[in-house]
Amino acid sequence: MEPLTLLFLLLAGWLAATVSGVAGFGGALLLLPVLTNLLGVQAAVPILTIAQLWGNGSRVWFGRKEIRWRPVVYFSATAVPLSLIGGRLLVEAPKQLITAAIGLLLIAIVILRRSGRKRFQVGERGLLVGGGLTGFLSGLVGSAGPLGAAFFLGLNLPAGAYVASEAVTAVAMHLTKSLVYQRFALIGPTELTYGLLLGLSMVAGSWSGKRLIDYLPPAKFALLVEVLLVISAVQLIFFS
Repeated sequence: MEPLTLLFLLLAGWLAATVSGVAGFGGALLLLPVLTNLLGVQAAVPILTIAQLWGNGSRVWFGRKEIRWRPVVYFSATAVPLSLIGGRLLVEAPKQLITAAIGLLLIAIVILRRSGRKRFQVGERGLLVGGGLTGFLSGLVGSAGPLGAAFFLGLNLPAGAYVASEAVTAVAMHLTKSLVYQRFALIGPTELTYGLLLGLSMVAGSWSGKRLIDYLPPAKFALLVEVLLVISAVQLIFFS
């Protein structure tokens, strides 16, 4: 890869991680098209998985004192095993249809929140369902971060706790998928190198995002995340 192309990729990683550091998601949606155009779809998904381990791991570290472990455990209980199954089916999945369906579901969730925000609550059963759905689709199409974020948003946590707790579940899923991709020879030296380089730029982006959310009032933070959910949904539906 040319030096200027690599620099562009690293800047894209920083920007994507900054968005994820603020909203709890969005990095994969920004990076996946870039990686696909540069390296092809089969290399893009494993590289993105490695990079997101760094990005999400740094979000966990920066927000470690704010993590809410009970919802993390419930969500991960179904997300991790089903991401294993989804990762195994990566090559065979009708990705465009699945990503469009995720986009429609995100819009439905935002509409529900807007129509009665106080009534839109996600309990422990909701986290089990959301974790299973998010984990399976994440393994299948590379990332379903906005969907997991939508379920965590329903917990009405403070911004820092929401971002850090959601990041813990993302790390668990990406570790699981990495093992699956390695098992089926989807991660080689090239994928590992690009994934690690991109991951370093995402650590810097996670730091930037953490600084930004410290200054956002709760109401504006929730509105920002909902707007980004809708933007993500439109991208999934029309540009997947």
